Amino acid sequence: MSMFYIYLLFSKSLNKYHVGSTSKIEERLLKHNSNHKGFTGTTNDWQLAYFEEFATKFEAFKREKI
Repeated sequence: MSMFYIYLLFSKSLNKYHVGSTSKIEERLLKHNSNHKGFTGTTNDWQLAYFEEFATKFEAFKREKI
């Protein structure tokens, strides 16, 4: 059974936080730190500041939107 997560990332260079949800937290962090289009692609110093685990994607998504 797959687990789902909400996560909070922090970028020291931007002094900003980013919240998201995923089933593969390690892969998602690598994606955020890669050079890609979008807000998190502007820097590569994102660090995992916090996460919560959920049994379903719906629960994680619901928590992300709070």
